[in-house]
Amino acid sequence: MTTPKRILLYFFGLLAAALLLMAGYTSAMLHISYSDGERAGYLQKFSSRGWVCKTWEGEILLTSMPGAIPEKFQFSVRDDKVAADLTAATGKRVVLTYAQHKGVPTQCFGETEYYVTKVVTQP
Repeated sequence: MTTPKRILLYFFGLLAAALLLMAGYTSAMLHISYSDGERAGYLQKFSSRGWVCKTWEGEILLTSMPGAIPEKFQFSVRDDKVAADLTAATGKRVVLTYAQHKGVPTQCFGETEYYVTKVVTQP
C-alpha cells in the first residue's frame, strides 16, 4: 500500500526529472546551431527590451540592388561586447555573423531565432 509520503516523493521526483529535461533541452538548443551565416546591411534599430527578461534586439536593412526595396533582418544579441559594438554602429553599414537556433523554448534568450555573434562596421 502506498502512503501519502511516498506519493509526494514520486511527485517531486517526476517534477525534478521534468525540470532537468527542460533545462537540458534548452541548453542543447542554445549551443547547437541550425545554420550559420553573415548578413550585411545598414543597422536601423537596436535596443534592450523586455518586461522581465531584458534582451538586445535589432534589425538591419538588407540592400541587394540599388533601387530595390530593402528587406529587414531581425536579430537578437546575447553577448554584451557585441551589443556595445552594435550600439556604436547605429546608422552605419555592418556585416553581422550569426547563428540560427531553432526551438529555443522561451524568449528570455532573445525574441528571434537569429543570434549575432560578431559585428564588423564597414566604412
